[in-house]
Amino acid sequence: MTRIIVEQIKSEIFAPDEAIFSLAKKRIRASGLFRDPVNFAINRRSIDARDRDNVHFVSSVVAEVEAKQGTRAEDALLKKFGIKYMSGWDLDLSYSKPWRKERPVVVGFGPAGMFCALILAKCGLKPLVLERGGDVDSRVASVDRFYRERILDTNSNIQFGAGGAGTFSDGKLTTRISDPKCAFVLKTLADMGAPDDIVYRAKPHVGTDVLRTVVKNMAQEILRLGGEIRYNTRAVSFGNGRLTTADGDTVAYGTLVLALGHSARDTYSYLMDQGFAIEAKPFSVGVRIEHLQEEIDSALFGRFAGDPRLGHAEYAVSHRLGAKGVYSFCMCPGGEVVAAASEENTVVVNGMSRHARDGVNANAAIAVSVDREDYGNDPRLAIEFQRSLERAAFAAGGGRYAAPVQTLGDFYEGKALREPKRIRPSYMNGNCHVADLNRVLPKFVSDGLKTGFTAFGRRIADFDAPDVPITGVETRTSAPLRILRGENYTCPGHPDVYPCGEGAGYAGGITSAAVDGITVALAILDNNLR
Repeated sequence: MTRIIVEQIKSEIFAPDEAIFSLAKKRIRASGLFRDPVNFAINRRSIDARDRDNVHFVSSVVAEVEAKQGTRAEDALLKKFGIKYMSGWDLDLSYSKPWRKERPVVVGFGPAGMFCALILAKCGLKPLVLERGGDVDSRVASVDRFYRERILDTNSNIQFGAGGAGTFSDGKLTTRISDPKCAFVLKTLADMGAPDDIVYRAKPHVGTDVLRTVVKNMAQEILRLGGEIRYNTRAVSFGNGRLTTADGDTVAYGTLVLALGHSARDTYSYLMDQGFAIEAKPFSVGVRIEHLQEEIDSALFGRFAGDPRLGHAEYAVSHRLGAKGVYSFCMCPGGEVVAAASEENTVVVNGMSRHARDGVNANAAIAVSVDREDYGNDPRLAIEFQRSLERAAFAAGGGRYAAPVQTLGDFYEGKALREPKRIRPSYMNGNCHVADLNRVLPKFVSDGLKTGFTAFGRRIADFDAPDVPITGVETRTSAPLRILRGENYTCPGHPDVYPCGEGAGYAGGITSAAVDGITVALAILDNNLR
């Protein structure tokens, strides 16, 4: 038997799965290529809400079939009926040579580090993971203390700690990459406690509350397989098979994986000081915008708003500004804006939501692209560009990590007069201060945001209403630099060092970072065991 996927099956939102399977069966029979299909399952399901009066599901279905002629049909003929063969991906962990080095060391326990360590552990290499932040529970306690007492732990916070920045997010698993390893990532996350539907939803998400359990289970699995994880352990230097921690301990390694996360600025500086090949890259900065979730639901779903089969509405919008762009990033339905600073006397915002997405507000980053020329095309200047905005936001907020907030009407007029009332800002339980964000952001960013808000208001009703609040600043949308690596995934001149994941500049989100972690783990095995 062979598995095929029948794509683009439209159905009403109340149609049962059996009705969708029936439509798939009709399409398969009409092709005349296969015998009667069996064992149907939903592969992907998305919401088409382009017409508010005709909101419907678009699904793809997996079925097991047997070709009538006993051979694979041509792709062109399959395409005519919206059918394709299902591609799978399996781990090949069979290697002919034994591991004769010190154990691998993975620096960082975000998605890239977790999946890299998991694969290495599955091969019996007993990796050691060093994570500068705390485990899930102690990290949550550090964040709670920051919210209550305004005391920031610069090593264990919303950026650093078990699970990386994704632990305090919506847990989106959408990605633009088409690597077959994505299926392995989703299946593994489901096995570790994420909802089963992430393997077939078009826009899967886990939610911060469930992600915390997933991260704990991932850690336990790595330990069960013989790995070791040391939390609250910051790497400060390395070379010649030896790594030194901030506590002065020395750790031997056979290979070293740098799964740093996009906020490890001290490690970035160390690498540049040591002459590692690093290049500046484009990134984006902006603000968090908040709306009432029920109003976003109504704007996008019309009369279908509130139907539990649809869940809460989410959006993705973008607009071109000549060579630049302004776009939404990490939209969090029913979520909150979080305090994501990792350095003292700075303000950084991000978004987070729980699996139920049951908060009052929707929020999203609206960001403007920052090109290398905007900050001097130097990785150190890229970091300083981000940092200067974060310090300016701290000052505009009046200190104690209050965030500057402004209504859109005031933002357009360059004033800071009106306190948001109808939509209450959710940052740090309301620890906000009305300020003019035009004075915080570079002019090209402010101008780009205003153009974007206006454009998005033409697509989503009241998106740019004058009393809608924006909170700044969002600066950590991606790493501002890339740690270069060669075809064998190691740093030039450093054959035992493997940059990995979003912090190294090779991913953009949970799924793609996890995939890069797997890719690097397999490269380590190929480079040493074949």
